[in-house]
Amino acid sequence: MPNEVFVIPLWADLLAVGLGGVQGALFASGFIGRQRLDLMGVAVIGIVMGMGGGLIRDFLLNVNPTTLQSNWYLITAVGAAIIGMLLAGFFQRLNKLIVGLDAVVVGLFGAFGTSKALVLGLPVVPAVFIGVCAAVGGGILRDVIMGLPVAIMHVGSLYGVAAFVGCSVLPFAVWLGAPLPVAAVVTVIVTTVIRLLAVIFDISLPEQRALHRRKVAIETTAIPIIKPTED
Repeated sequence: MPNEVFVIPLWADLLAVGLGGVQGALFASGFIGRQRLDLMGVAVIGIVMGMGGGLIRDFLLNVNPTTLQSNWYLITAVGAAIIGMLLAGFFQRLNKLIVGLDAVVVGLFGAFGTSKALVLGLPVVPAVFIGVCAAVGGGILRDVIMGLPVAIMHVGSLYGVAAFVGCSVLPFAVWLGAPLPVAAVVTVIVTTVIRLLAVIFDISLPEQRALHRRKVAIETTAIPIIKPTED
């Protein structure tokens, strides 16, 4: 790994936080009244999605949380969550919007996490691991708080796989001679494309399909069968 000085631009970090906040609020808005979520709950989920990945990244790297070193991170997360709530009614039928934002957020946090770990001197494998944790961390926290199945296990999403492949591309691109910022952009693109293709073509791992079949079978057996009465 070359000895590079790489600082995540504030605008790029805030973009990731903002997109995460919007995506989280849009996702949570669909559960108002069903998962004991009110408007405050939606806002909290948006903030968790916006800031969770960065907090997990810095915790694993044992450095001061970047998102708590400036007023702008929390302001951006709160503002994005409010925007997500306001847009939820208008975009409630546009599931593609949520999936698209989710894919971009995963790519951004994965790229930033891997880049920061490499710059701090971590070997490639731990750096990729931290990148993946940062990429999926916000989604995991969101699902745990909401009592939902963890996002990386969603059938057809290849959530964790997309993050892993994208984060692995970054050190490989640097090894080939690409500047770290360029490698980070490539990571975002690769992660986003894999995630979207997995959703579009319903690609999943065999274990995920088996879990889905068992879930459907359980739900089907729970449906009461009404037999016709004989005259």
